[in-house]
Amino acid sequence: MTRRHLLGLLGGAAGASAAMTGMIPMGINTYCLRSLRWSDAQLLDYCAKLRLDAIFLQDSSDPGRYDPAHWKWVRQRATELGLHLETGGGVILPKTPAGIPDEIKKLRREIERARAMGSTIVRALLASDRAHLPPGSIEQHTDTALTIFRAVGTELKDAGMKIGLEFHKDLQAWEMKRLIEAAGTDTVGSYLDTGNPVFVMEDPLHSVEVLAPYAVTVHLRDSVVYEHPRGIAVQWVPLGEGNVDFPKIIAKVRQLSTGVHVFVKPITGRPPEVLPIYDAAYWERFPEAKAKDFVRFLALAKRGGPYEGHVVTEDLYGQPVAPQFLTAVQYQQRDHVERGVAYARQTLGLGIRHRESK
Repeated sequence: MTRRHLLGLLGGAAGASAAMTGMIPMGINTYCLRSLRWSDAQLLDYCAKLRLDAIFLQDSSDPGRYDPAHWKWVRQRATELGLHLETGGGVILPKTPAGIPDEIKKLRREIERARAMGSTIVRALLASDRAHLPPGSIEQHTDTALTIFRAVGTELKDAGMKIGLEFHKDLQAWEMKRLIEAAGTDTVGSYLDTGNPVFVMEDPLHSVEVLAPYAVTVHLRDSVVYEHPRGIAVQWVPLGEGNVDFPKIIAKVRQLSTGVHVFVKPITGRPPEVLPIYDAAYWERFPEAKAKDFVRFLALAKRGGPYEGHVVTEDLYGQPVAPQFLTAVQYQQRDHVERGVAYARQTLGLGIRHRESK
């Protein structure tokens, strides 16, 4: 057996190995390296160099992103490197009902792409955050999402795939659970991201307790959460350096999830955001928020404080990184990914391949 053939088998064998040993395979989400503007080939090679088990290609900037020949090449290269691969698309909720057909068309294209790359899931999300949901109630948004999911049900089943619906600053965990159950767990599961719950006033541990049974992929992102004169401040920080309890989170993932890959996903360099919990208008976005869930979030904030590590705060939402800061941000993104991988291995016990002798 050639070395290339052996590496190709490793990617498919990771899930079986994890099932037999209780180990959880680990990778990185490539969005964390977005400022480097690496091609898919560079990202794949980087993951192999770090002796990871998997890669999540998110928001690829590769020129061949929508070239079927490129999809085939990515699948072959991931197999050669022994990497499990996951990928997908973006926002699916249209601004108005008239946009539903176009969103269905886009999602079908992402299913085609993900399937060709060898992914068993296709990422999707409702909106960038709660404030940017289209006009209407959460129930209306749920109905729109169900219409879109049901329209692509045949494609998903034929491909043996599921939608990984990202928990993305839009719904609270109980709302996401309700949507997944209504859609049917045979075609829709949770893309469980631990960084987004804090933006909807949830302790990530609580969100994991609710959604881990539905998880098809798990992404780890840390935060500092602390009290602020105007409310509660939240900020993403390198994995293991915030006040989120990741040992308990991974214990819950082990207990409640089956066959998932876990991805390190630090998104740092952004300033703190204050949730104005003392403003009555803010609560209008959350008309059915649960008091018991908010109390857990408040307790998390009371235990936290501002981030005191070194950080370049220049990754501003919707704005390009200033050229004068670009080199520093590129260095920081790679450094935070590698620090996160080390923490996940040493403290959380994640990953399989790195345990093997070189």
